[in-house]
Amino acid sequence: MNAPHTGTPLSPDPHASDPPTNTVRPTGRTPRHLAARLIGGAVAATVIGIASFGSISSANAGQDIQSSLTVVAPAAAGGGWDTVAREMQQAQRANGLAANVQVVNMPGAGGTIALGNMTRLEGRANTLLVGGTGLLAATIQYDSATTLDDVTPLAVLFEEYDVIVVPADSPYETLDDLVTAWRDNPGAVPWTGGGSFDQLVVTDLALAAGLDPIDTNYISSDGGGEAVAALLNGTAQAAAGGYPDNIDQIESGRLRALALVAEEPVPGIDIPTAREQGYDITLANWRMLAAPAGIDDEAVTELTGLVEDTLATPEWRAAVDRYHWSEQVITGPALAPFLANEHARITRLYEEMGA
Repeated sequence: MNAPHTGTPLSPDPHASDPPTNTVRPTGRTPRHLAARLIGGAVAATVIGIASFGSISSANAGQDIQSSLTVVAPAAAGGGWDTVAREMQQAQRANGLAANVQVVNMPGAGGTIALGNMTRLEGRANTLLVGGTGLLAATIQYDSATTLDDVTPLAVLFEEYDVIVVPADSPYETLDDLVTAWRDNPGAVPWTGGGSFDQLVVTDLALAAGLDPIDTNYISSDGGGEAVAALLNGTAQAAAGGYPDNIDQIESGRLRALALVAEEPVPGIDIPTAREQGYDITLANWRMLAAPAGIDDEAVTELTGLVEDTLATPEWRAAVDRYHWSEQVITGPALAPFLANEHARITRLYEEMGA
């Protein structure tokens, strides 16, 4: 079980990448041992990333988009970015949109290792990188040398919304009940969430409620399942987490949903938004696709068309319904200002956390 901590930097989003493990120092272990382990892990991940991209570069050299396409998930298999990559692969294969579509997983540092390695494929139009809010946040959190400015963003695909939940037997019946208790004694209401994006949502709610985010008692959990367990065993009293991760527990009656973090009510989700209840928090966990830098306008147009064709397939439509994604497609001239606004917004939240 993780110990509560206050105002500490966030862990990378488990839906986006393999988060670092919270380490308990065994007897006889020194900070030097731990530092060596962490540095060794980062170096190993980077070496794996370089090797993987070397293979991609060799396989894709001289190939056009229709004959060979690689979709990179900057995370381990099974997470949210991996799901996007594999659903795209399935939709493109089933509809003949590309003859040979492969998915490559490249986890590490919230996705920034894969992002950094994309610079090795400059001008190669037949590689796509899955990213999103978590990747943008990681570039800010880690002060990454490579940012989204170093690739070619193509499209935002959809948004996934967080939900504020408490155990079913919680005394907090409404979001106001929870916020009132939290405001009265911030440290006495421990929060949890499945990753860095969820902590950003809690930070945003704290600001909307007039609390100092640094005073928040936030327990970092390794994924949505661990966050639910922390709620059910009493370690935490409230959580922010992705709606798809929590829907089963809500419908079974084990968790009570107090608010959906979305700009407006979502059809099919019978949960009032935080905004409807007077808390203007709307941070969404969006997913995007990018290509390497250095591709020409013709390639951008072709890739954008491929993405749009993929989103129109029955296979992709079924995935949108299955995972409760809220489609929000942004391409063309609207994409750059959207990303700039999100960068400013997330940077502000990190500053408020003292990270």
